[in-house]
Amino acid sequence: MTAPSYLTGLIGAGIGPSLSPALHTREADRQGLRLLYRTIDIADLGLPGESVGRLVAAAAVMGYDGLNITHPCKQLVIRHLDELTPEAAELGAVNTVVFRDGRTVGHNTDVTGFTQSFARGLPEAPTRRVVQLGAGGAGAAVAHAMLALGAEQLTVFDTDPTRSTALAEALNRRFGAGRAAPGAATELAVELARADGLVHATPTGMAAHPGLPLPIGLLRPGLWVAEVVYRPLETELLCQAAALGCRTLDGGGMAVFQAADAFRLFTGREPSTERMLTDLADLVGAPAL
Repeated sequence: MTAPSYLTGLIGAGIGPSLSPALHTREADRQGLRLLYRTIDIADLGLPGESVGRLVAAAAVMGYDGLNITHPCKQLVIRHLDELTPEAAELGAVNTVVFRDGRTVGHNTDVTGFTQSFARGLPEAPTRRVVQLGAGGAGAAVAHAMLALGAEQLTVFDTDPTRSTALAEALNRRFGAGRAAPGAATELAVELARADGLVHATPTGMAAHPGLPLPIGLLRPGLWVAEVVYRPLETELLCQAAALGCRTLDGGGMAVFQAADAFRLFTGREPSTERMLTDLADLVGAPAL
Protein backbone atom coordinates (compact mmCIF):
# COMPACT_ATOMS: atom_id res chain seq x y z
CA MET A 1 0.00 0.00 0.00
CA THR A 2 1.39 3.39 -1.01
CA ALA A 3 1.91 5.82 1.86
CA PRO A 4 -0.12 9.06 1.73
CA SER A 5 1.95 11.90 0.26
CA TYR A 6 1.88 15.64 0.85
CA LEU A 7 3.54 18.63 -0.82
CA THR A 8 4.09 21.56 1.54
CA GLY A 9 6.44 24.49 1.99
CA LEU A 10 7.38 27.81 3.55
CA ILE A 11 7.35 31.29 1.98
CA GLY A 12 9.34 34.11 3.57
CA ALA A 13 12.59 36.08 3.52
CA GLY A 14 15.85 34.84 5.03
CA ILE A 15 14.39 31.42 5.79
CA GLY A 16 17.45 29.35 4.93
CA PRO A 17 18.08 28.49 8.61
CA SER A 18 14.43 27.51 9.21
CA LEU A 19 13.91 24.21 11.00
CA SER A 20 10.32 23.86 9.77
CA PRO A 21 11.29 21.45 6.96
CA ALA A 22 13.00 19.08 9.37
CA LEU A 23 10.27 19.32 12.02
CA HIS A 24 7.56 18.46 9.51
CA THR A 25 9.41 15.75 7.61
CA ARG A 26 10.69 13.97 10.73
CA GLU A 27 7.19 13.72 12.17
CA ALA A 28 5.82 12.61 8.81
CA ASP A 29 8.45 9.87 8.55
CA ARG A 30 7.53 8.55 11.98
CA GLN A 31 3.90 8.37 10.90
CA GLY A 32 4.68 6.56 7.67
CA LEU A 33 3.81 9.56 5.48
CA ARG A 34 5.66 10.91 2.46
CA LEU A 35 5.92 14.66 2.98
CA LEU A 36 8.00 17.04 0.89
CA TYR A 37 8.57 20.45 2.50
CA ARG A 38 10.18 23.11 0.31
CA THR A 39 11.47 26.54 1.31
CA ILE A 40 10.66 29.44 -1.03
CA ASP A 41 12.97 32.27 0.04
CA ILE A 42 11.85 35.53 -1.58
CA ALA A 43 15.10 37.22 -0.55
CA ASP A 44 17.17 34.66 -2.45
CA LEU A 45 14.81 35.01 -5.41
CA GLY A 46 15.03 38.80 -5.35
CA LEU A 47 11.25 39.12 -4.90
CA PRO A 48 9.35 41.64 -2.75
CA GLY A 49 6.93 40.60 -0.02
CA GLU A 50 4.03 41.45 -2.31
CA SER A 51 5.02 38.52 -4.53
CA VAL A 52 3.47 36.13 -1.99
CA GLY A 53 0.18 36.24 -3.88
CA ARG A 54 1.75 34.97 -7.08
CA LEU A 55 3.65 32.30 -5.18
CA VAL A 56 0.54 31.02 -3.42
CA ALA A 57 -1.31 30.91 -6.74
CA ALA A 58 1.58 28.98 -8.32
CA ALA A 59 1.60 26.53 -5.40
CA ALA A 60 -2.10 25.89 -5.89
CA VAL A 61 -1.51 25.08 -9.57
CA MET A 62 1.36 22.74 -8.66
CA GLY A 63 -0.79 20.72 -6.29
CA TYR A 64 0.50 21.86 -2.91
CA ASP A 65 -1.45 20.73 0.14
CA GLY A 66 -0.36 23.65 2.28
CA LEU A 67 2.13 26.42 2.94
CA ASN A 68 3.55 28.11 5.98
CA ILE A 69 3.94 31.88 5.67
CA THR A 70 6.47 33.95 7.58
CA HIS A 71 8.10 37.40 7.66
CA PRO A 72 7.39 39.65 5.79
CA CYS A 73 4.32 38.04 4.22
CA LYS A 74 1.95 37.13 7.07
CA GLN A 75 -0.24 40.18 6.54
CA LEU A 76 0.40 40.68 2.82
CA VAL A 77 -0.90 37.21 1.94
CA ILE A 78 -4.40 37.83 3.29
CA ARG A 79 -5.85 39.63 0.27
CA HIS A 80 -4.79 36.73 -1.96
CA LEU A 81 -6.75 34.05 -0.08
CA ASP A 82 -10.29 32.80 -0.61
CA GLU A 83 -11.13 32.40 3.06
CA LEU A 84 -9.79 33.08 6.56
CA THR A 85 -10.54 31.29 9.80
CA PRO A 86 -12.12 33.57 12.42
CA GLU A 87 -8.82 33.62 14.37
CA ALA A 88 -6.77 34.66 11.34
CA ALA A 89 -9.33 37.30 10.38
CA GLU A 90 -9.31 38.71 13.91
CA LEU A 91 -5.51 38.82 13.96
CA GLY A 92 -5.09 40.18 10.46
CA ALA A 93 -2.22 37.73 9.97
CA VAL A 94 -1.83 34.27 8.41
CA ASN A 95 1.02 31.85 8.97
CA THR A 96 -0.56 28.74 7.41
CA VAL A 97 -2.41 28.33 4.13
CA VAL A 98 -4.32 25.12 3.38
CA PHE A 99 -5.38 24.18 -0.16
CA ARG A 100 -8.73 22.37 -0.20
CA ASP A 101 -11.15 21.76 -3.06
CA GLY A 102 -9.68 24.51 -5.19
CA ARG A 103 -9.77 27.10 -2.39
CA THR A 104 -7.08 28.70 -0.26
CA VAL A 105 -7.85 28.98 3.45
CA GLY A 106 -5.71 31.08 5.80
CA HIS A 107 -5.08 29.96 9.38
CA ASN A 108 -2.95 31.28 12.22
CA THR A 109 -1.19 28.73 14.42
CA ASP A 110 1.17 31.29 15.99
CA VAL A 111 -1.39 32.14 18.69
CA THR A 112 -1.79 28.59 19.96
CA GLY A 113 1.93 28.00 19.46
CA PHE A 114 2.93 30.90 21.70
CA THR A 115 0.21 30.16 24.26
CA GLN A 116 1.37 26.56 24.72
CA SER A 117 5.03 27.57 24.82
CA PHE A 118 4.48 30.29 27.42
CA ALA A 119 2.45 28.02 29.66
CA ARG A 120 5.16 25.36 29.44
CA GLY A 121 8.25 27.57 29.68
CA LEU A 122 7.18 30.36 32.04
CA PRO A 123 4.62 28.77 34.37
CA GLU A 124 3.11 31.13 36.93
CA ALA A 125 4.95 34.13 35.45
CA PRO A 126 3.24 37.38 36.52
CA THR A 127 1.41 39.11 33.68
CA ARG A 128 -0.14 42.19 35.26
CA ARG A 129 1.77 44.56 32.96
CA VAL A 130 3.57 43.37 29.81
CA VAL A 131 5.59 45.27 27.22
CA GLN A 132 5.76 43.96 23.66
CA LEU A 133 8.15 44.95 20.89
CA GLY A 134 6.74 44.38 17.40
CA ALA A 135 3.25 44.71 15.95
CA GLY A 136 3.66 42.77 12.70
CA GLY A 137 2.28 39.34 11.87
CA ALA A 138 4.00 37.48 14.72
CA GLY A 139 3.40 40.44 17.02
CA ALA A 140 -0.34 40.36 16.43
CA ALA A 141 -0.45 36.67 17.28
CA VAL A 142 1.56 36.84 20.50
CA ALA A 143 -0.30 39.97 21.64
CA HIS A 144 -3.62 38.16 21.34
CA ALA A 145 -2.06 35.18 23.11
CA MET A 146 -0.77 37.32 26.00
CA LEU A 147 -4.19 38.85 26.67
CA ALA A 148 -5.84 35.43 26.37
CA LEU A 149 -3.31 34.20 28.94
CA GLY A 150 -4.52 36.88 31.34
CA ALA A 151 -2.24 39.89 30.87
CA GLU A 152 -4.07 42.88 32.37
CA GLN A 153 -2.25 45.60 30.43
CA LEU A 154 -0.19 45.18 27.25
CA THR A 155 1.79 48.09 25.81
CA VAL A 156 2.86 47.55 22.20
CA PHE A 157 5.85 49.29 20.62
CA ASP A 158 6.69 49.26 16.92
CA THR A 159 8.91 51.29 14.62
CA ASP A 160 5.72 52.03 12.68
CA PRO A 161 3.33 53.75 15.14
CA THR A 162 0.35 53.12 12.87
CA ARG A 163 0.86 49.37 13.28
CA SER A 164 1.07 49.47 17.08
CA THR A 165 -1.99 51.73 17.23
CA ALA A 166 -3.99 49.47 14.92
CA LEU A 167 -3.02 46.37 16.90
CA ALA A 168 -3.92 47.97 20.23
CA GLU A 169 -7.32 48.98 18.86
CA ALA A 170 -7.97 45.45 17.60
CA LEU A 171 -6.98 44.00 20.97
CA ASN A 172 -9.29 46.34 22.85
CA ARG A 173 -12.18 45.43 20.59
CA ARG A 174 -11.66 41.75 21.32
CA PHE A 175 -10.62 41.77 24.98
CA GLY A 176 -12.16 44.98 26.33
CA ALA A 177 -11.29 48.66 26.49
CA GLY A 178 -8.03 49.55 28.19
CA ARG A 179 -6.37 46.13 27.94
CA ALA A 180 -3.84 47.32 25.32
CA ALA A 181 -2.19 50.57 24.32
CA PRO A 182 0.40 51.67 21.76
CA GLY A 183 3.65 52.97 23.16
CA ALA A 184 5.85 55.79 21.90
CA ALA A 185 9.60 55.17 21.70
CA THR A 186 10.20 57.77 24.43
CA GLU A 187 7.98 55.76 26.80
CA LEU A 188 9.80 52.43 26.54
CA ALA A 189 12.08 52.94 29.56
CA VAL A 190 9.18 53.99 31.80
CA GLU A 191 6.95 51.12 30.70
CA LEU A 192 9.67 48.51 31.16
CA ALA A 193 10.50 49.84 34.62
CA ARG A 194 7.00 48.92 35.82
CA ALA A 195 6.41 45.82 33.67
CA ASP A 196 6.41 42.18 34.76
CA GLY A 197 7.67 40.95 31.42
CA LEU A 198 8.86 41.73 27.91
CA VAL A 199 7.77 39.95 24.74
CA HIS A 200 10.04 40.41 21.72
CA ALA A 201 8.27 39.88 18.40
CA THR A 202 10.46 41.51 15.74
CA PRO A 203 12.96 39.84 13.36
CA THR A 204 15.92 41.35 15.25
CA GLY A 205 18.11 38.59 16.57
CA MET A 206 17.43 36.18 13.71
CA ALA A 207 20.45 34.77 11.89
CA ALA A 208 19.70 37.17 9.02
CA HIS A 209 18.99 40.13 11.35
CA PRO A 210 21.51 39.98 14.23
CA GLY A 211 21.57 42.45 17.07
CA LEU A 212 19.52 43.73 19.98
CA PRO A 213 16.01 45.21 19.70
CA LEU A 214 16.50 47.62 22.63
CA PRO A 215 19.23 49.00 24.91
CA ILE A 216 20.13 46.19 27.27
CA GLY A 217 20.30 48.66 30.15
CA LEU A 218 16.50 48.80 30.13
CA LEU A 219 16.31 45.23 31.43
CA ARG A 220 16.52 44.34 35.09
CA PRO A 221 16.52 41.24 37.31
CA GLY A 222 13.01 40.04 37.98
CA LEU A 223 11.75 40.88 34.50
CA TRP A 224 10.87 37.85 32.37
CA VAL A 225 11.77 38.00 28.68
CA ALA A 226 10.03 35.94 26.00
CA GLU A 227 11.37 35.63 22.46
CA VAL A 228 9.71 34.55 19.21
CA VAL A 229 12.99 34.15 17.30
CA TYR A 230 14.26 30.56 17.47
CA ARG A 231 17.20 30.52 15.08
CA PRO A 232 19.45 31.05 16.90
CA LEU A 233 17.66 29.56 19.88
CA GLU A 234 19.67 31.71 22.28
CA THR A 235 19.49 35.20 20.80
CA GLU A 236 21.70 38.01 22.03
CA LEU A 237 18.67 39.43 23.85
CA LEU A 238 18.06 36.20 25.76
CA CYS A 239 21.74 35.77 26.62
CA GLN A 240 22.00 39.30 27.98
CA ALA A 241 18.70 38.99 29.84
CA ALA A 242 19.71 35.68 31.45
CA ALA A 243 23.02 37.20 32.54
CA LEU A 244 21.06 39.91 34.35
CA GLY A 245 18.98 37.32 36.18
CA CYS A 246 15.82 37.47 34.08
CA ARG A 247 13.68 34.38 33.49
CA THR A 248 13.74 33.73 29.75
CA LEU A 249 11.69 31.88 27.15
CA ASP A 250 13.22 31.14 23.77
CA GLY A 251 11.23 30.87 20.55
CA GLY A 252 11.77 27.12 20.18
CA GLY A 253 8.59 26.06 21.92
CA MET A 254 6.47 28.40 19.83
CA ALA A 255 8.14 27.10 16.66
CA VAL A 256 7.33 23.51 17.58
CA PHE A 257 3.76 24.03 18.74
CA GLN A 258 2.81 26.15 15.73
CA ALA A 259 4.46 23.58 13.44
CA ALA A 260 2.51 20.78 15.10
CA ASP A 261 -0.74 22.66 14.55
CA ALA A 262 0.18 23.28 10.90
CA PHE A 263 1.12 19.61 10.43
CA ARG A 264 -2.34 18.66 11.69
CA LEU A 265 -3.95 21.04 9.18
CA PHE A 266 -1.81 19.80 6.27
CA THR A 267 -2.18 16.07 6.89
CA GLY A 268 -5.18 15.51 9.14
CA ARG A 269 -2.89 13.45 11.38
CA GLU A 270 -2.23 14.08 15.07
CA PRO A 271 1.44 14.99 15.66
CA SER A 272 3.43 14.24 18.78
CA THR A 273 4.58 17.56 20.21
CA GLU A 274 6.88 15.79 22.66
CA ARG A 275 8.71 14.07 19.82
CA MET A 276 8.87 17.35 17.89
CA LEU A 277 10.30 19.16 20.91
CA THR A 278 12.99 16.46 21.07
CA ASP A 279 13.59 16.95 17.35
CA LEU A 280 14.13 20.68 17.83
CA ALA A 281 16.63 20.10 20.64
CA ASP A 282 18.47 17.60 18.44
CA LEU A 283 18.52 19.97 15.49
CA VAL A 284 19.93 22.90 17.44
CA GLY A 285 22.17 20.84 19.69
CA ALA A 286 20.41 21.92 22.88
CA PRO A 287 18.96 20.06 25.86
CA ALA A 288 15.39 18.81 25.30
CA LEU A 289 12.77 21.50 25.90
